[in-house]
Amino acid sequence: MVNQPERVPEDTAQHRAAAVRPWWWVVSAVLLVLAVAVAVTRRDELGKALRLIGGADPERLVAAAVLEGVSLLWLAAVQRWLLRAGDSRIGLGTVTAIVLGANALAGALPGGAAFAAAWVFRQLRKRQVSQALAGAVLVTAGALSSLALFLLLVAGVLAGGSGGPGAALRPGVLVVAACGAVLVALAYGLSRLRRVRRRAWRLWRRIGLRSSRLLDIEQSLSRAVRHARTVHPGLRPWLGPFAFALLNWLCDLACLLACAWSLGVGVPWQGIVTAYALTQLAGSLRLTPGGLGVVETSLSALLTWYGLRAEQAIAVTLLYRTMSYWALQPVGWAALLGLLLPHRRGRHRTAPPPE
Repeated sequence: MVNQPERVPEDTAQHRAAAVRPWWWVVSAVLLVLAVAVAVTRRDELGKALRLIGGADPERLVAAAVLEGVSLLWLAAVQRWLLRAGDSRIGLGTVTAIVLGANALAGALPGGAAFAAAWVFRQLRKRQVSQALAGAVLVTAGALSSLALFLLLVAGVLAGGSGGPGAALRPGVLVVAACGAVLVALAYGLSRLRRVRRRAWRLWRRIGLRSSRLLDIEQSLSRAVRHARTVHPGLRPWLGPFAFALLNWLCDLACLLACAWSLGVGVPWQGIVTAYALTQLAGSLRLTPGGLGVVETSLSALLTWYGLRAEQAIAVTLLYRTMSYWALQPVGWAALLGLLLPHRRGRHRTAPPPE
């Protein structure tokens, strides 16, 4: 049977983005106005921060840029591992270009993450990746990234001491982590029992029979899981892509540290991991394009809370955002155009006239 085209996931993502687009624009406008208001009211600190940025060490800035680039390579390595688990041989360079293009698309418009997911799915399908594998790669890569970020938050809360917002979050974060660990262990243990597996499968099928779309998704995911288990049986091989996802966050965090280093600003070591993880969680809501205003406000406020002066926190935040967002936008759009132009040239190429 021929695979269905990418209509289902792409239409679903675009329909979701179209449904929330007006609200995204309203929320984005409100948050950006608030960010501008904060910048105006704290223009003295902002001026000091800009002067501090003007004296940044160029060599250390290069180190920050390299770390951010390595971070994106680890993110691409997660998707490439998943593609290879599904017997797809797309190269790391192509996957990296897709990741860069998706990052630029997600940061361009409110709700851009949905468009980026649909675009990545379409790019994978153009490269002969099956619908099941393309969907599974998107879902699994997102899950691994979220799990790695939560683990980073747990580590930051545990190492954060008794000060700052991490101390207040510690009980809740630890309870969530413990419940998650118990549920995973319970599910893994029950999955070893044949009777439990059969009942879970029947329930899964009943849910799918309520909707043809759900049934298609179930069948696609089931095929992808069976294939992945055939190629990489057991849990241990999956520690590799999880490590890649964690290294993606750690290199991005190292970029933040290198930005502070280039400014000669002392790092609040007890709270930097918590501040970073909480900022990334706030930015992942995509309330504005690329988290504009949300990330800047969150990170500068948390760094100030953990002991930096206001101008230092603002300078570190602005420099980090330049490296992790603004500098990546032109690179991402160039990668996106580089992926699209060969396809368009191939589509419009005419056959040579007969001899």
